[in-house]
Amino acid sequence: MMHGRAGGFLNQETMKPRNLSETLGRLGKYFGQFWYMIVLAVVFVVISTWTQVTSPELMGQATDCFLVPAGSSAFAQLAPTTASDQKTVSSCWLGTTEDPSTLSYSRQIVYKAYHLGGYTVPDIATATNEERITGMFRLIVIVIALYVIGAVLTGMTFFAMAWTGQHVLRSLRVEVFEKLHTLSLSYYSEHEAGDLMSRITNDTSAIEQAFSFALVNVFSGILLLVWIAYNMLTLSLPFALLSLAVSPLMFIATVWFSGQARKAFRKSREEIGNVNAELQETISSVREVQAFNRADENIEQFKEVNAANRDANVRAVAYTSALAPTLEAFSYIGLAIVTGVGGWYLLTGGLLFGTTVTLGLVITFLAYVQRFNQPIQQIAVLWTNIQNAIAGAERIFTILDEKPAVVDKPGAKAMTEIKGKVEFTEVSHEYEDGVPVLKEVSFSAEPGQTIAIVGPTGAGKTTIINLLPRFYDVTHGSVKIDDVDVRDVTAESIRKQVGIVLQDTFLFSASVMDNIRFGRPDATDEEVFAAAKLANADSFIERLPEKYQTVLGERGSGLSQGQRQLLSIARAALADPRVLILDEATSSVDTRTERLIQKAFDALLQSRTSFVIAHRLSTIRNADMILVLKDGQIIERGKHDELLDKQGFYYELYMSQFKKQEEVEAVV
Repeated sequence: MMHGRAGGFLNQETMKPRNLSETLGRLGKYFGQFWYMIVLAVVFVVISTWTQVTSPELMGQATDCFLVPAGSSAFAQLAPTTASDQKTVSSCWLGTTEDPSTLSYSRQIVYKAYHLGGYTVPDIATATNEERITGMFRLIVIVIALYVIGAVLTGMTFFAMAWTGQHVLRSLRVEVFEKLHTLSLSYYSEHEAGDLMSRITNDTSAIEQAFSFALVNVFSGILLLVWIAYNMLTLSLPFALLSLAVSPLMFIATVWFSGQARKAFRKSREEIGNVNAELQETISSVREVQAFNRADENIEQFKEVNAANRDANVRAVAYTSALAPTLEAFSYIGLAIVTGVGGWYLLTGGLLFGTTVTLGLVITFLAYVQRFNQPIQQIAVLWTNIQNAIAGAERIFTILDEKPAVVDKPGAKAMTEIKGKVEFTEVSHEYEDGVPVLKEVSFSAEPGQTIAIVGPTGAGKTTIINLLPRFYDVTHGSVKIDDVDVRDVTAESIRKQVGIVLQDTFLFSASVMDNIRFGRPDATDEEVFAAAKLANADSFIERLPEKYQTVLGERGSGLSQGQRQLLSIARAALADPRVLILDEATSSVDTRTERLIQKAFDALLQSRTSFVIAHRLSTIRNADMILVLKDGQIIERGKHDELLDKQGFYYELYMSQFKKQEEVEAVV
């Protein structure tokens, strides 16, 4: 029943679950939905294991019933003569003349199958060779049938558990994915996207593999060990104890080698991480490397890192390579004990602590020893794999248990159609407790006004625009739209009416049409065309190979930064928001594209309340009000000319940042 190579599972990070019972209980609810498949798999495992523990005994029956039917008498003639002859005892229960019901339940099944059609076993003492061949042939057919049944049931077991695992995997991934969409931006600022992706892919996959593959193997392996040990002990207690003498040593060797290999693989993973980091840094900085003629030094450094990874892998492989032959050697020792002791008592005709040793008994125990030793290594390794999967489940449940920082109040209603009045009243906000980013900020914007926000890096500009669509909630104070506190209505209803064009434009790997339509999937093609024209994006779209049906690369690769910005403006225009948030991004585009973007902004701002983190002087000049932020506080406010006349902080900011831009614009 055991499948797969143990070495592959050793090459995994060992993670021990912190709360085993609770995690298993929660996993049980997912797998419990498909209890009927699990019950079916358990039945298949039990029957399959029965075929494996029964077939060795039947090989012994073939020997004692047909090949050497006189039990130990075939060997007794070689033994020295004793004062009292040993009485030959037959162990051929297939030919018992007693009531078959006295046999064990397992033997009764084989007995009935063997005697189907009224066949009777001839007297083993007087049977002819033809009768023995016929009887042995029937027994071989049963053995083959057992192997076939076991193989088929094993395949059906893995299919049933894989089917269950895949359904659980789908449920977990969907649930985690849905949960990720409910979490606030604060969660993503504290957790790396790569780690979250690993949980939704690797951790869920580890659970599916462990419970559809490893768990079946561990369960069947333990069942096989217990069943074989029971059969051995019931057949002959002293012979069983001799046969199992090396099993503790095998277990100790497995645990030690597995532990050492896992430590070595952990070191190997650290070193391959260093290799990847070195590669990424070198490839990313290839221009600087060539400019400063550092190629030779980088190559030598990479050789050192790569050599460390090689040595770590060689050490790990040394342990995994030593485990299999060590266990095989112990297995041969066990076989040698069975063969040596069994052969001795067969040749001498003596009793082993009162047990008659027959050739069939020796053959049965040889088969049992071989089967008993197989699962030990795999159980130890696969059990570690199951622990890793449970620890991975804990990581998944950590996401599912996460409480969003921004939640709607019970019974919160949807925001009615926004007119555009926005009011901040003594707003303070902290991303971390005790570290204020905004300090009692107050201002108001009337419908249709444009509010420009300027200030040095870290002044709190982005925080203000994050509070409007409730990406975060205020720590103190209130944010109101149309005199309604944004915390009293659903976040979804606000975000539907607030448009955002960020500095870091994100485009999806989809067509241009789908990217523009992202914020309003039900928009018609004509409405998409109109939005693109308003954003001045239609001219370059028409030059694309498939025009609006051109599929973009990842994050809009293949387009210039200015073209990506124009598409994001078209996306916001199509959504037709009543409140608009703009983080202008024109610092890295050419003059012509910058003018196109500005014209698109001007068209987009018409009749909308807008908040602009300003990077352009023209936006500041045309704003109805400029908010000057410093250290989380509004230190100045007013129109451009008014603030210049004051010659305060805005004047200094203008002279250092915008004056040169104004001179360039005048020349152009």
